[in-house]
Amino acid sequence: MQPLFTPLPRPRADRTLVCLSFCGGGVSVFRAWAEALPAEVELVLYCYPGREGRFTTPFAADWDALLAEATTAVRALAPRPFTLFGHSMGAWVAFDLAHRLERGAGPAPEALVVSAADAPSEAGAEPDGTPDPRDTDAELVDWMRAVGQVPAEVLDEPYLRQMAADVFRADLRVVDSYRWRPGTAVSVPLQVLYGERDAVDAAAAERWRPLTTGPFEVRRLPGGHFYTPEVWSRLPEVLTAPHPARRG
Repeated sequence: MQPLFTPLPRPRADRTLVCLSFCGGGVSVFRAWAEALPAEVELVLYCYPGREGRFTTPFAADWDALLAEATTAVRALAPRPFTLFGHSMGAWVAFDLAHRLERGAGPAPEALVVSAADAPSEAGAEPDGTPDPRDTDAELVDWMRAVGQVPAEVLDEPYLRQMAADVFRADLRVVDSYRWRPGTAVSVPLQVLYGERDAVDAAAAERWRPLTTGPFEVRRLPGGHFYTPEVWSRLPEVLTAPHPARRG
């Protein structure tokens, strides 16, 4: 499997929504979104190495290795306007990717949407209770279970539980190697989403404001780190970026 996956190809679409997953996540959680998007928007999913269809590909060695691959993958997109969406870890990936593209690494996105993540300017200053690559497998599994990141039937099966913990830990190590450089910002419109019951609160959402010189919007949604199942399943409907008529 290539890094980019299109669950519902729409060759006549006039724009693209590119999704970047959370720590320990893959592309499967986004597949249903293809049906929630307008017909003129194609959903493209970036799969981190070491999981799902890329199970045999080694995990990224560090942040720069992951971003180098993501940058190369996004440069291969169809030549149409695109929005980057990132959830949790994916929010930082999307932000850094947008920054690199704006600095000449490739065509820049038309907008950036970040979800359930504190600003990358807080990298290295995560609060107590944030998962850490040095945590035990049991601690990582407990965190994933608490936020609803992995289905209970997966965490209840020893082999799948170990696999989930290994992928989660590998991504945490990648995130641990990222450091935001003061002054790093983007110029594209930035929409920030957060759950009203998540540890990533309104104050965390506001910390994104200085990281763009473009339009900025914060939206609070029902639920926790993954919102509610109903909200998550229709999340593309609340994104400003894939719906240009909503802007302004």
